[in-house]
Amino acid sequence: MRYTERTRRNVASRKKKTGADPDSRPSEGRTVGSEEVLGDDRFDRLFRPQSLSEFVGQEKHRKNLKVYVQAAKRRDEPLDHIILCGPPGLGKTTLAYILAKEMGVSLSTTSGPAVEHKGVLSGVLTRLGRADILFIDEIHRLGAPVEEALYPAIEDFRIDIMTGDGAYSESISVDIKPFTLIGATTRMGLLTKPLHERFGVTIRLDFYPPKDLEKIVLRSAKLLGIECDKDGAAELAKRSRGTPRVANRLLRRVRDFAEIEGNGRIDTSIVKTTCERLEVDDGGLDEMDRRLLGIIIEHYDGGPVGVETLAAALAEPRDTIEDVYEPYLLQQGFLGRTPRGRVANKKAYEHLRIDPDEGVKQRSLF
Repeated sequence: MRYTERTRRNVASRKKKTGADPDSRPSEGRTVGSEEVLGDDRFDRLFRPQSLSEFVGQEKHRKNLKVYVQAAKRRDEPLDHIILCGPPGLGKTTLAYILAKEMGVSLSTTSGPAVEHKGVLSGVLTRLGRADILFIDEIHRLGAPVEEALYPAIEDFRIDIMTGDGAYSESISVDIKPFTLIGATTRMGLLTKPLHERFGVTIRLDFYPPKDLEKIVLRSAKLLGIECDKDGAAELAKRSRGTPRVANRLLRRVRDFAEIEGNGRIDTSIVKTTCERLEVDDGGLDEMDRRLLGIIIEHYDGGPVGVETLAAALAEPRDTIEDVYEPYLLQQGFLGRTPRGRVANKKAYEHLRIDPDEGVKQRSLF
């Protein structure tokens, strides 16, 4: 049995036993969390760029996608199938919308958990027009029967439909119009090899540098109709964890403070005031991030400590720690993974103002 198949069955087993969704996010919706929370949809539509030329960041991928679009349009063919992977909030859904607009085709969206059986998949596929794009978010959560039914649709643009019951049932092959599948996943390791191999293009989105986030903040502020100076945008960008969704969410909160407790203008001072009130420090870490690092340093002498132990200490599911808290801490070098568990790196001690020898922690992190 392949590792990915075994992992998926284990995840499904946990869900069945506990009734919990293994991919669920913290219900309280952290301000600096990259997971989508209630209310984000409306602003995502407002902030969403309409073309590849408007899209900020991911420069290498943006240029490559532009070539793929132009080539497909010149040959009058659908785009090749594309898999987008990376942490939440980096623009996977936005890119799907942009590609549909650039190709001049319709976009149908769904998610892995929503395609519950082959009948749902057949209904979605038969409604697609020629060269239309089907976007499946959380594609790693497709059930095995649905995934297998998707293979001939991706490769040969046909689907097998069962008719009749029992001994009178038979499979009928139905042609569908050529289309493009864009899959999005935050957990590439749970994507089966046969499915991954059927995508012609794999794009791994990275965290954004502060300069790109600064441009995003200035553009979003303009769309919100509030003045924002360059220094204020830069200050907000460096606290946004390399994630556009976090930057836009923080911007909305800063706007509130600027209008009520400031002069209606976003500058460095109001950004710092807002972030201090929200307990978001100048590295983009919030109370839960600092608590995670603090437990490793103060309770376990900097590690290594197992993720299950951390989950118990934080009263959070293991999946939440691995998918929500760790990616940014690992990418920024605060945290390290070893075969024996997680360790706090030198950068974590410096950020928390903890002396590795004396264990003395200063009060202010802002």
